[in-house]
Amino acid sequence: MYDLVVVGAGPYGLSVAAHAAAHGLSLRTFGRSMESWHAMPPGMFLKSEPWASHLSDPEGAYGLDAYAATRGVRAEHGVPLPVDFFASYGDWFARQAVPALDERLITSVAPAAEGFALRTEDGESLRTRTVALAVGVLPFMEIPGTLRDLPRRYVTHSSHHSELDRFAGRDVTVVGAGQAALETAALLTERGAASVRIVARADRLNWNTLPPALHRGPWRSVRAPHTGLGCGWRNKLYADTPGIFRRLPAATRERIFDSALGPAGAWWLRERFTAVGDVRLGQRITSATVTGGERLRLDIAGPGGTSVLETDHVVAATGFTPSLERAGMLDPALRGALRTVGVVGAPEVGGLFESSWPGLFLAGLLTAPSYGPSMRFVLGAEYTAGRLVKGVRQRLRSGGRGGAVGRPRTAAEARVTA
Repeated sequence: MYDLVVVGAGPYGLSVAAHAAAHGLSLRTFGRSMESWHAMPPGMFLKSEPWASHLSDPEGAYGLDAYAATRGVRAEHGVPLPVDFFASYGDWFARQAVPALDERLITSVAPAAEGFALRTEDGESLRTRTVALAVGVLPFMEIPGTLRDLPRRYVTHSSHHSELDRFAGRDVTVVGAGQAALETAALLTERGAASVRIVARADRLNWNTLPPALHRGPWRSVRAPHTGLGCGWRNKLYADTPGIFRRLPAATRERIFDSALGPAGAWWLRERFTAVGDVRLGQRITSATVTGGERLRLDIAGPGGTSVLETDHVVAATGFTPSLERAGMLDPALRGALRTVGVVGAPEVGGLFESSWPGLFLAGLLTAPSYGPSMRFVLGAEYTAGRLVKGVRQRLRSGGRGGAVGRPRTAAEARVTA
């Protein structure tokens, strides 16, 4: 029986595991190290500033700058780092701070006496008193409903692609207006796709501006302070005080979750994106069918009426939705008994990242509707990790080593949507 099993080995899972190990907890960590980051196509860059992209360990010894020094690289403000460099940093962090990472996936988390029963992808069973679910973004990929049921041969999510060379000479339609959509379209053009277009509901593209110097003098710093989410006092609230965000009224949190830090391209991508000549804004796909010639016919509605186009493939760069129903590794009875928040049905999270089921802790995207926009970014790992492990330690003390971790709520008691 372990004290804690961490499910997931991205920035949040590795950070939680590092803090748990430092506190001497009996620990297992499962997941493929930095899986979603390694899955990104070569040529992508980190959008966040290097100083806002550290994984978290209690001593702060294994930050991105420390790894960069081992590679003879300077992690500088205003200089984007390749995504594969960041993924390698996460692997290095795991080797330094996380004991014995097990790269198998966990396929089932179910309630059991004194805690939880887990099963690995190859059938091994194990028991633990507490669980930290830090499964990243891949389970929560969002594909528009009109495209969702089409074969993957014709429609994929942008996170499905570790390379884009297979689209050389083909016609590709990218759906979305955020960084993933704009960078994917630019890379497809650079990789030799015959034709690339953007289709987006947004009526304009937004671009982040070149970040100001890190040290600008007191007046400019006070007017628009730097934060890990961009400049400005509102971003500072999101970045520095997720605990205050959690205390906002539920309706306010939901509105901010839906609207804050909306789709935008990085400043360094804008010039490269000019090679993408076909940008269709204010438009949405109303239906999609496979033609006799094995292409996709897309019916599109926009301000000027309806139109039809044929394409070889659609890449949906349409983000992620932290719906509890998509956390398929959780036992159905456990999922059904968790309190949820907002219309997306994300699990409600307490002050130390514990769900409404005692002993089940959550980290990363699933906590964004409770803790705010920073939980959608690497930045939030630092706020999360130490607090979550503090919550685990409190739960272990309150549950005792010989008794139940806590009485799970019944579905009738716990199914409450904020």
